[in-house]
Amino acid sequence: MLRTVATAAIGVAMLAAAGMAQDYRLNPIYGTVSLRGGFAPDPYVINLQSGGNINAAQTLGGSCVGYVANAPDFRLHFQAGSLPLIISVDSSSDTTLVINGPDGRWYCNDDGGQGLNPSLRWNSPMSGQYDIWIGSYGGGNANAQLHISELYSQ
Repeated sequence: MLRTVATAAIGVAMLAAAGMAQDYRLNPIYGTVSLRGGFAPDPYVINLQSGGNINAAQTLGGSCVGYVANAPDFRLHFQAGSLPLIISVDSSSDTTLVINGPDGRWYCNDDGGQGLNPSLRWNSPMSGQYDIWIGSYGGGNANAQLHISELYSQ
């Protein structure tokens, strides 16, 4: 019985840590943009550095991997139109993507774009706030470009 209680307490502590590791309430490191369906230029591109000291695999699990910062790298306020929403990364390093969507769910990708670059696509995107982290798969930092598009995947 004591072992079961201790195991349950550890599980709750891990869930609490996971919820606090990537904090969407913090100001994004590289800024915020508001875009509406049909925006131009497409893609909207942000130059940034990937990485951080938090292991997304340990804090979020599932398909989330890579090392990310505590605060979002970028925040997108999006008013959906009739086209899909594609968020991807272009880098010569192995990068990952972690997004907290308007529905409060975590969306993650590694290598879904070209080469070792991540990409996430919503065919019927939600309107609202997308908090975006660009991770480095093996740690460290790398130059990267975040691409937000309705037409192109990186």
